[in-house]
Amino acid sequence: MAKRILIVDDEPRYLRLLEANLRTEGYEVITAQDGLQAVSVFSDQPVDLVLMDVMMPKLDGFGATQRIREFSSVPIIILTAKGDEQDRVRGLDLGADDYLVKPFSATELLARVRAVLRRAQPPSEAGQSRFFTHDNLKIDFARAEVWRGESPVSLSATEYRLLLQFAHHVGKIMTSEELLTSVWGPEYRSDKEILWVSIARLRQKLEDDAHSPKHIVTRSGLGYLMPPIEE
Repeated sequence: MAKRILIVDDEPRYLRLLEANLRTEGYEVITAQDGLQAVSVFSDQPVDLVLMDVMMPKLDGFGATQRIREFSSVPIIILTAKGDEQDRVRGLDLGADDYLVKPFSATELLARVRAVLRRAQPPSEAGQSRFFTHDNLKIDFARAEVWRGESPVSLSATEYRLLLQFAHHVGKIMTSEELLTSVWGPEYRSDKEILWVSIARLRQKLEDDAHSPKHIVTRSGLGYLMPPIEE
């Protein structure tokens, strides 16, 4: 079954361009021209991915992303103007999985879409024990569920894959390049910004004190690790 993608942009030219390129690759496409319409359309029918412009009337892309994240972990790619680093960081911080900087080529668009959809597929955990625990953190691999104490934690597909890298390599320092390549793909190897924001979001969700983390620790100049729990 073809993947269904929701494109949200108030510029008809971009909507037509994005729709044409995605349909050519076999994707099913639906569109919205502002954030309010996007949330309404999203609520009415399931989609596999959202391409979300930032600057839109009625409700901008940030507001629409925030509303969608209140009830769904569907992958979202933010579309930002060239040079707007603050927009990219804000979009990622609100729960977007990736970003594209306008103007972009059809090749870059399709590569990012494939990468995000690939990350959204449930990882195979064959041969693993069903449960993983690290202090008050618990992962149920079979159901792809994460708990902090007695409370369930809602993670995006990308955040979950990032957490799995630490769970599968407890005690090992992982470099930024290793994490980016393993979770996002080799084409993201130098995109430190997306990793920093994702690590920060994970800490906000998993740690009792995000400023003094015990699950995901930074080793300055080296990388990140999940330290072994002392017996």
